[in-house]
Amino acid sequence: MALIKKVRGHVPAIGENTFLADNATIIGDVTIGKDCSIWFNAVLRGDVNKIVIGDRTNIQDGAILHTIFDGAKHPSQTIIGNDVSVGHGAIIHGAHIGDNCLIGMGATLLDNAEIPSGCIIAANALVLSNAKLEPNSLYAGVPAKRIKEVTEEQRNEIILRTARDYMLYASWYKDEE
Repeated sequence: MALIKKVRGHVPAIGENTFLADNATIIGDVTIGKDCSIWFNAVLRGDVNKIVIGDRTNIQDGAILHTIFDGAKHPSQTIIGNDVSVGHGAIIHGAHIGDNCLIGMGATLLDNAEIPSGCIIAANALVLSNAKLEPNSLYAGVPAKRIKEVTEEQRNEIILRTARDYMLYASWYKDEE
């Protein structure tokens, strides 16, 4: 069973029909929407500020979500929209991610970065603090730079298909409970 822990008076809120892997860790001020999946060894640590995840979003194996303390000079919150896939081993530290995005494996998104709807962040890319990205764009590199526009066909085939696929994968585990 996943580790769900109250911290500073905050109890994680988990939406209906959400799959939590046995060793996922959800701590503190974390809100997860419905039909989501939080995979093996993922850590959502809302101990110092809040983490909010929309509906049909998947946080894949080994991903880490955290923030900067709400009492700090420049606090941050991790806010993730609907139909987002956060790849294996990604780090989301206080970034805001819009709907219909794909965050590649090993990517790092830093505090107060804004990733608008329709973006793909390539594997191992580094999005710097306070970056303001363009919607419907592919970003890659260290630091991440805009490579090209993401077409509607790519959004449907890459971003939305991945989100739907992870809903299917999660259903396989629920059948085994």
